[in-house]
Amino acid sequence: MFVGSLELDVLLGDVRSLKQKRSAVRPVIAELRRRFEVTVAEAGHLDLHRRALIGIAAVAAEASHVTTLLDACERLVAARPELELLSARHRLFGPED
Repeated sequence: MFVGSLELDVLLGDVRSLKQKRSAVRPVIAELRRRFEVTVAEAGHLDLHRRALIGIAAVAAEASHVTTLLDACERLVAARPELELLSARHRLFGPED
């Protein structure tokens, strides 16, 4: 069994309140869950209006499947015009860890 995690640090466009931030981040989280069946949450920068840290986790029998899945999630977020992807951090845990 392999467990992968992905942290995406994103900068939001014209956002002036936490309410606007939620309305920009929630559709992204919902789309990631729906398209890739992964676990997703806003995991950081909760008190900042224009920044969000999106955490994604996936479990699979093979490391290549986890890597492919998380790469696809990163590409989806990077392609969103209302977000600017600042950084992405991948982690993979296997049976030896």
